[in-house]
Amino acid sequence: MFEFCSDPEALERLRWFACYLSNGKHMAFYASFGTVMVLLAITAPVAMAFGFAGASAARSRILPIRWLGKGYTAIVRGVPDIVFFLFFVIALDQAFEWMRHQIKCPDWADPIRQGNDFIVCGAAKLPLNTAPQWIHETYGFFLAVLTFAIVFGAFAANVLFGAMRAVPMAQLETAAAYGMSERQTFWRVLVPQMWLYALPGLSNLWLILVKATPLLFLLGVEDIVYWARELGGFVNPRFTDYPHGDWRLFYFLGLLVFYLFLTWGSERVLARLTKRLSHGQATMGGEAARREAQA
Repeated sequence: MFEFCSDPEALERLRWFACYLSNGKHMAFYASFGTVMVLLAITAPVAMAFGFAGASAARSRILPIRWLGKGYTAIVRGVPDIVFFLFFVIALDQAFEWMRHQIKCPDWADPIRQGNDFIVCGAAKLPLNTAPQWIHETYGFFLAVLTFAIVFGAFAANVLFGAMRAVPMAQLETAAAYGMSERQTFWRVLVPQMWLYALPGLSNLWLILVKATPLLFLLGVEDIVYWARELGGFVNPRFTDYPHGDWRLFYFLGLLVFYLFLTWGSERVLARLTKRLSHGQATMGGEAARREAQA
């Protein structure tokens, strides 16, 4: 990056570190922090959508839909995250390829499942072997987002289901007495008020999601944990102009600081959101806000 980086062996210590921290691999390391933030920005609303759908299904009057909603939350919450992440991504990838195989290669005579091998025609591969690298990385990131959303959507569904039940029944009965339909009561009375009851659980779920982002490493995405391990470990001079010993302690210490600041900022934002939603509400949070305003 700097002009004086042309001969690393002749650099003094300060310039050596300047060149070392600005080389191409470190730029990829810095970009991986953005990958984590993009994952959180996309996964959180998608997981909320899964959660809202699951909670709505769990309180449905139609028995099969209610079973589907409760089964979704029970199954996903009952499986350890690491097992689900390792299994589901493979199953999801193979499901996509199987569907493409049925469409693009209808004349294929060989079985797809051959022992432990899963073999589809070349046109059904996702992504194609001839696709550029960014397509492969984008596809892997898409699978990661979908897996995160399904897992944390199940937990969000449980939180939202409890929040829906926490809304006083008298308000729902009053809405019905005023002639509001069940749909109108749901969207105009139940949903607006449930967020206050759901926010504490959703806040905890957000922090758990933040701490779960290192699982991207298990999904093959080059995230901050991947680069910290690669750059911090013992670097052989044959692979880089900046060899060094085992510096993983310093790299992972940097990740520790990053996650602490991220959770600290999240807690401040969530606290302000809770205070805003509690304003004027007959809850402990609302009472605390009223007393604070009077003080």
